[in-house]
Amino acid sequence: MRILLVGAGGVGTAFARIAARRDFAELVVGDYDLARAQRAAAASERYLAVRLDARDEDSIAALLAEHSCDALMNAADPRFVMPLFRAALRSGTHYLDMAMSLSRPHETEPHERTGVKLGDEQFAMEQAWAGSGKLALVGIGVEPGLSDVFARHAADELFGEIDQIGVRDGANLEVRGYDFAPTFSIWTTIEECLNPPVIWEADRGWYTTPPFSEPETFVFPAGIGPVECVNVEHEEVLLIPRWVRAKRVTFKYGLGAEFIGVLKTLHKLGLDSTAPVTVGGQAVSPRDVVAACLPDPAGLGDRMTGLTCAGTWVTGTGKDGAPREVYLYHVVDNAWSMAEYGSQAVVWQTAVNPVVALELIDSGAWSGTGVLGPEALPAGPFLDLLTDYGSPWACEERTPTS
Repeated sequence: MRILLVGAGGVGTAFARIAARRDFAELVVGDYDLARAQRAAAASERYLAVRLDARDEDSIAALLAEHSCDALMNAADPRFVMPLFRAALRSGTHYLDMAMSLSRPHETEPHERTGVKLGDEQFAMEQAWAGSGKLALVGIGVEPGLSDVFARHAADELFGEIDQIGVRDGANLEVRGYDFAPTFSIWTTIEECLNPPVIWEADRGWYTTPPFSEPETFVFPAGIGPVECVNVEHEEVLLIPRWVRAKRVTFKYGLGAEFIGVLKTLHKLGLDSTAPVTVGGQAVSPRDVVAACLPDPAGLGDRMTGLTCAGTWVTGTGKDGAPREVYLYHVVDNAWSMAEYGSQAVVWQTAVNPVVALELIDSGAWSGTGVLGPEALPAGPFLDLLTDYGSPWACEERTPTS
């Protein structure tokens, strides 16, 4: 399978390194910075590096045709989803991403009602994709991605009826030498944390709340322990209810008081804005300035210690009719991912899942047409292959709460 990988940042580079150990993948690694693409492409002799502009739909379509690509793997940030999505459709290739088209809050009631939801622009093109005979697999990172696969597995194998599906993300990662150093893209983190979070309920549909709502303490496994988690806008809440029956779906992130405080301050100062301002005769986006002032998350691995955990908490009635509560999860130790792949834990955990998905598509174990989320496909082959990659998942039984 020949894949155009768009984006050679931390996640894209980790993707290239993981795929280099599998026989199915040939990559054309593209980035606006050719040197960065070349560094990622150095992972395998099967790879080629090219310079590209992810905003230029026509040039992306031309690259897909020139290199006879079978799939476009979007590892760029969410601003570039739609031109890449359209280019893949035009070119007759499969498409995968790890973050979906951007949302826009409701104009008058942003903390009660949804406006344009995450992924709405992509699902609006469902008919065209279904007619193309190709698969647009959206949200196939770790969250969204593996978390959605866990939801599918719970529905198929563990539960007769599901009350709540709650994706819960927490970590005990520390970065030496920095007072503040996000371990993932600050651009994306600002986008998802400061937008109104979305919740889904069977009798209400999708609705929103103020940022950082409904704080709860969630106990994470593997020694991470209790972490305060809050509602954050995330794709799982928009994807899971389309294919999995549940009474309530949420996403909560273990941000911590300090991180939340920084995000609130950025918002108060207008530094979360993507609208350009003029400084010294130059137009710059405040959010881009913030990102430029912080260390590149991809380069923090040798300063990081600890574990990151992504998982899906599910409550309801088990197959035997008794109350059941489980947490399906995946943990990555930064020391392991750095020693094994040279990539820090958060970007490695994100990148491994689309590699698994593409191998399943290549083998035929996963197939489909149109715009689908991971929960629309069988969970078993994915979870088995993820374990084969040397990165097992686990299911923790918990005492059901009334």
